[in-house]
Amino acid sequence: MTTAAQLIRDLKAPAFSFELLPPLKGNSINRVFATIETLKDFNPVYINITSHRDEVVYSDIERGLYERKVIRKRPGTVAVAAAIQHRYGIKVIPHIICSGFTRSETEYALIDLNFLGIHDILLLRGDNSHKERFVQAGGDDVNKYAIDLISQINEFNKGIFLDSTAGEPFETPFSYGVAGYPEKHEEAPNLESDMYRLKKKVEAGAEYVITQMFFDNRAYFNFVERCRCEGITVPIIPGLKPVTFMNQLTVLPKIFHVDIPEPFAKELRKCKTDADTAKVGVEWCTQQAKELLNNNVNLLHFYTLMATQSIKQVAEAIY
Repeated sequence: MTTAAQLIRDLKAPAFSFELLPPLKGNSINRVFATIETLKDFNPVYINITSHRDEVVYSDIERGLYERKVIRKRPGTVAVAAAIQHRYGIKVIPHIICSGFTRSETEYALIDLNFLGIHDILLLRGDNSHKERFVQAGGDDVNKYAIDLISQINEFNKGIFLDSTAGEPFETPFSYGVAGYPEKHEEAPNLESDMYRLKKKVEAGAEYVITQMFFDNRAYFNFVERCRCEGITVPIIPGLKPVTFMNQLTVLPKIFHVDIPEPFAKELRKCKTDADTAKVGVEWCTQQAKELLNNNVNLLHFYTLMATQSIKQVAEAIY
């Protein structure tokens, strides 16, 4: 079976991929299918499916008292991946994250994925639900960082389980990629430290890197150059997202810790409606995509959250 990493390495022409979210708990998977129907004609190399930890919700009950509830708003990453692969025959890459999951839960997810014939995954540390500084809970039965997650996957591929039982190495081992941050991970003290950690993940077995979204291609080109100078030779896939709403001018930098270049910000500030913003967002993202393709980048990865129609317009302009 051809892995996503092999497909990425063997690309001969510009290609397309995208990420989507599992539906909110209680919602139909038809919204997921609608996104795929909108974008499948661009022949995605793969589809990423995000994974989400439990969140703490406080409900006002009475007399100033609050009830604390722990819920998972978007369960079903493995099930959604299986449904997509079954319905469309498109390669799926579910996220496997540290945050909010024990090593045991991760092992069971891997067992389920293996049964389903899904052997491509993206490994991430993940963030806290409220974006405070990351603190992993759960004692010894947790992976604190992505490099720990990689170690567990590598052992699993050898047939070694958490309870120390061992079998034969799996016939089809898991192939995985990791995340990269052209503008530095929010908690890294500097770019050098961030690069050091990325190199360790690649040396441990990561076969490709998908970047956080960025709006200035210079950040991506500089990031790739730094990676190559450090001996990181795996494919580095740029992540793009069209801005679609007026408030994203301030929300995206705050949540994702990315810069919006002043020429782009200036045009966004002129927008009076979300429709105006989406139009400017498509134009900027299209320019980004064209410049990347003109610089021998063969695969563009798009983040679809609240941006499916905009991504369709960008794809129509470049593919």
